[in-house]
Amino acid sequence: MSRDIAVIVGSLRAGSFNRKFAKVLVEVAPASLRLSFVEIGALPLYNQDLDDGSKAVPPAWMAFRERMHAAQGVLFVTPEYNRSVPGVLKNAIDVGSRPYGQSVWQGKPAAVASVSIGAIAGFGANHHLRQSLVFLDMPTLQQPEAYIGGADKLFDDNGQLLNQGTRDFAARFMQAYAAWVERIVQSH
Repeated sequence: MSRDIAVIVGSLRAGSFNRKFAKVLVEVAPASLRLSFVEIGALPLYNQDLDDGSKAVPPAWMAFRERMHAAQGVLFVTPEYNRSVPGVLKNAIDVGSRPYGQSVWQGKPAAVASVSIGAIAGFGANHHLRQSLVFLDMPTLQQPEAYIGGADKLFDDNGQLLNQGTRDFAARFMQAYAAWVERIVQSH
């Protein structure tokens, strides 16, 4: 049985290195994971006034929440903006965590990868996101950690990964995540 895993990329940029790496992660993932991208760019900014029951909840929020409820796990792939996650990713987290007490995230096994052109490879965003995931009660894969630096040199003009060592690491990361998902799903 394959597990339904939502892949959320924290970058909206057309040439996003994070999206390119997320595609690599999907390519090398074990068959026990059925990964699909969940787009977050069109989600209206979270505003609790629209979620109080007296107004119409934005349809994009409802569709996102339904999709995330169905997912058995979440793979986050994010760049770092100002030592944190991009606003679009934080907004998606907020939309999914509300209304209070109805979070779509609770108990879902997560993994985080961060990709950057810089040497510290999105370490700040990776760990800042993990901080939110703790609060959201998402058991998150601890090892191996996935920080991919020098991303501007890893892909060809068609978005294909050029480095076999990085592909091998991605496969080990996804094998570890698949085992993590099974462990968490089996325990619930």
